[in-house]
Amino acid sequence: MSALEVISLSKEFGGVHAIDGLSFSVTPGSIHSIIGPNGAGKTTLLNLITGIYQPTQGEVRLFDDSLVGKSVHARVMAGLGRTFQTPQVCMHMTAVENVMLGRHLHLDGRLLPAALRLPRIRDGEREARGRAAELMEYVGLADYLNDDPGAMPYGALKRLEVARALACEPKLLLLDEPAAGLGATEKADLTGLIEKLSDAGLTIVLVEHDMKLVMSISQHILVMNYGQMLAEGKPSEVRSNPDVVTAYLGSAV
Repeated sequence: MSALEVISLSKEFGGVHAIDGLSFSVTPGSIHSIIGPNGAGKTTLLNLITGIYQPTQGEVRLFDDSLVGKSVHARVMAGLGRTFQTPQVCMHMTAVENVMLGRHLHLDGRLLPAALRLPRIRDGEREARGRAAELMEYVGLADYLNDDPGAMPYGALKRLEVARALACEPKLLLLDEPAAGLGATEKADLTGLIEKLSDAGLTIVLVEHDMKLVMSISQHILVMNYGQMLAEGKPSEVRSNPDVVTAYLGSAV
């Protein structure tokens, strides 16, 4: 059984094929990277997997469960987590409250009990805060619990998004350009975090332009171009593929 299976997936915008008949599968527990030039369709693909976009045709399956017709929230509940290229954090909340947003998906959040502040809701909030604090420590943000996200370093915001995604208890985590805008030390910290998550058994799909990072941690790489698969394989195979070198890598690796 695959962790993620994309089957003949296509997406058109005004007659333009952003994704064109794409098929691939992701092995459970692996780090599976997706690379390609700007405009290749990588972020569109993530938006199709997460339900932000609906496909023109094709199917996405998560651990053999079809995601066709499911909402974004239903896909999160099925075990799909995601971060974004530009951190999507709530600036009017503290860092730990941002992580709690993910955890609240697993609480009894019905309107009436919440409005009445019933005991089980209060207990759930305490549990959510405690778990959020644990996750922030796990990603290296223990010193930022009550900080304003607007005052946090950019690299810390990236890890805050990872912590919030982990709070949803994903079985598969989609990382969209997590190294973008980071310095060398922050990239090293990020690489260590991704490897720690993988070692813990989490399946990771990584969209990333930093080829040194991709080549160093991936078990499998999919190369996209014009919404289609250009190549796929182990890092050594992709690195030496002449079509990939011509279309994308050049002297990057």
